[in-house]
Amino acid sequence: MLAQIKQKIEKAARDAGRLPPDITLIAVSKQQPKARIEAALQAGIRIFGENRVQEAQMRWHGRRALYPDLYLHLIGPLQSNKAGDAVALFDVLHTIDRPKIAAALKAEMDRQNRQLPCFIQVNTGEEPQKAGIAPAEAADFLAYCRKEIGLNICGLMCIPPIDEEAAMHFALLKSLADRLALPQLSMGMSGDFEEAIGFGATHIRVGSALFGSRS
Repeated sequence: MLAQIKQKIEKAARDAGRLPPDITLIAVSKQQPKARIEAALQAGIRIFGENRVQEAQMRWHGRRALYPDLYLHLIGPLQSNKAGDAVALFDVLHTIDRPKIAAALKAEMDRQNRQLPCFIQVNTGEEPQKAGIAPAEAADFLAYCRKEIGLNICGLMCIPPIDEEAAMHFALLKSLADRLALPQLSMGMSGDFEEAIGFGATHIRVGSALFGSRS
């Protein structure tokens, strides 16, 4: 599976006139059984994405000592009372979506002396049930995160609506990132990562295509 995905990444990158090493594959390990995680580690995967802090702690805390080159991305929603645990465990945070969580994370980063790169999650479909900043509010929220809070915002992240073409959401996120001079884009999952690469994704979040269906 990993070899096939790498081939698809390389082809999509070449077709878009991009370099494959500029695209980070995040293996989404949420809810995957231990055997699949160990197989991924044995295959050389070291970059993983998790949705929930508590689940990630159980999965990765003990493995940190065994695999010091692990690089963990938080790609799911975060509550402010979990900010300390998130800063301690993860290396990149993809879901900054409101002032309260931005402030809580920065306070923890200062306390733990870990200044992590962060993505702002944009609700490109403006779905009421989904987390994320509305596109029209992204510029003001970026200014708040950077100038008032002091977060290291490196890019934007989105999860397109399941009942709409992903392409228009990827295009919107790319356009917004260009206007805000943000170099990184976290977008694209198992079913559409090749398309996301064509629109400039720098980080793709692949779960089922890599591990199979979650148990």
